[in-house]
Amino acid sequence: MRRKLFAFDIDGTLLGTDRQPLESTREALKMLRQQGHLVTIATGRSRFMAQDIILDLDFSNYVLCNGAAAFLDHEQYYQNLLDENELHRFASEVEKREIGLAYVGLDDVKKNNHHRRKQMVEAMGSIDFEAPEYDLNFQKENDVYQALAFYDESADGMFDREFSKFRFIRWHSESVDIVPNNGSKAATLLNLADRVGIAREDIITFGDGENDREMLREAGIGVAMGNALPHIQKEAKIVTDTNDNDGIWKALKELKAI
Repeated sequence: MRRKLFAFDIDGTLLGTDRQPLESTREALKMLRQQGHLVTIATGRSRFMAQDIILDLDFSNYVLCNGAAAFLDHEQYYQNLLDENELHRFASEVEKREIGLAYVGLDDVKKNNHHRRKQMVEAMGSIDFEAPEYDLNFQKENDVYQALAFYDESADGMFDREFSKFRFIRWHSESVDIVPNNGSKAATLLNLADRVGIAREDIITFGDGENDREMLREAGIGVAMGNALPHIQKEAKIVTDTNDNDGIWKALKELKAI
């Protein structure tokens, strides 16, 4: 069997609705590694937000911050930071509109203003994190891999034209990820595969969210979870069962990977 690259989103994919991995998922990851495949996380989370999952599921490879950072055998080899000047201009714009904003580094996140705390608490709480503390100087002292803006769907598209160096990806009803326009999980996974000599057709990705669309579409085989919305499922070659009903295990069995 040729060596393949298996990439897994975290929320809604590796984790069930109880925010814990299924035993079938643990066993599947173990079997893939025993066969010599490269197994990686591909998540919108930063390193500190993914650390518990990395340790619990024994990952040594991880694509973080929607592709803005990548690690191979725990060593960072890739970064794609937000443009500093554009970020400063964006912060001024959201301040005028009283929109909440936070900056994400590899190992910390800090809010840049005091707006929309309720929405910030709700969004961060959905992944078991508290609202970040305020630090106006965070971006001056840290690399910023992505940002979080806190507004609902009614404002989607508001900033797309004016801030063309950024992409805005909704991950919660009250929040969007802000990432470099030229970056994605898909782009970084393709880079990783090329780096380790794995063909594109041997990339298998699993996901359920808006930030998984490109990697489901661009992989050799994209697997959408059964809990993904219909328009996300359309991007994939395979739709499996849900994250609560052994979706990962069933898809890998269907693919004869385990």
